[in-house]
Amino acid sequence: MVKEPGDGGHARYTYRLRASSTACTALLAEWDRCRWLWNECVARSKKAHREGEKCGPAMLDKMLTESRSVTPWLAAGSSVPQQQLIRDFGRSRAKSLKDIRDRLPQGLRAGMPTYKKRCEADPTLNYTRRGFRMKDGRLHLAGGIVLTVVWSRNLHADPSSVRVYRDSLGHWYASFVVPAEVQPLPETGRVIGIDWGVKETATTTSDAHDLPHAGHGQKAQAKLARYDRMMARRKPAKGQAASKGYHEAKSWRAKTCKKIAWQRQDAGRKWAKKVVADHDAIAVENFRPKFLARTTMARKAADAAIGATKKALIDMGRKHGRDVRLVHPAHTTMDCASCGARTKHALPLSERTYTCTACGAVSPRDKNSARVMLVRAGLNPAGVEGVRPPGALLQEAA
Repeated sequence: MVKEPGDGGHARYTYRLRASSTACTALLAEWDRCRWLWNECVARSKKAHREGEKCGPAMLDKMLTESRSVTPWLAAGSSVPQQQLIRDFGRSRAKSLKDIRDRLPQGLRAGMPTYKKRCEADPTLNYTRRGFRMKDGRLHLAGGIVLTVVWSRNLHADPSSVRVYRDSLGHWYASFVVPAEVQPLPETGRVIGIDWGVKETATTTSDAHDLPHAGHGQKAQAKLARYDRMMARRKPAKGQAASKGYHEAKSWRAKTCKKIAWQRQDAGRKWAKKVVADHDAIAVENFRPKFLARTTMARKAADAAIGATKKALIDMGRKHGRDVRLVHPAHTTMDCASCGARTKHALPLSERTYTCTACGAVSPRDKNSARVMLVRAGLNPAGVEGVRPPGALLQEAA
């Protein structure tokens, strides 16, 4: 069982599926219809953009109704995943248009929906409550598809929706959306500040809760490089089918990547559980590591999995009723945690010791930044004149 953070008061519980050959054929047939419908939505959206027309969910719903009336192949499938796909497409397109209106930088902007290729896109089907039911421990989907669920843990409430998908290894999963379960922990009277980095994934105000860089991807790099060479040698010529050896090498590489992802996820969740259990309030740097993908630290930053670890921490704090506060990362490496003074120049990454020119305080750079998180979050107001410095951007409480 894998628990994923949800939106608002909901959470996702993901379980492995045992799908028969008949069920797999039916699921892939449903996905072929949904993928064709998605590509039609993309084409209609581009046409509307060229002609200056609107292309909202209402127009796409009308297109779906007309297509099902004249296309027996499309009408043979369930309408529930097709309607949900229209909703997903509308949200994706609306998010991209909003980012364009807000003039976000190209790297932070959500791209417009693109075509889904048959050989690249993994099957994903969404069903609302009227499109599935649970009976005798099995998952019954609209269209007569029956799947066996590996119940590693019972659901504490009735699910409102389910997403059935296949990963890169060919394994099928069912992700149920249920109301979030709150499990309060006893108070400890302690607070903690967390600063994200690359040398160490997380540096905190408590030495016992620092998260070192595990380097799971770096340890498996030799194996991944070997599989890449195997795939390059066995790559088929254009227009020819891939050989059995090519598919084997591709499968081995996918298994290795999946194992690395599980290792990162496991390490992040165990660390988050420890931090949440030992502290009542947590001040976290609201760091977005996406920009690191364009730097020389891209590989190491990706191996650190900062985004996934931060998400696990926020979700764990919400689950156990802790006060999690997100702090804006601007100038956190330039401010002094003792007196609040700011250096006149940005510190280079090679300089790992922070020295305040105002009060003379000397401390490791990341430890100083972690203490700045506490000050800005209002959890340690022992700054200038005992008040919180201005510009403390928070607060996202659990």
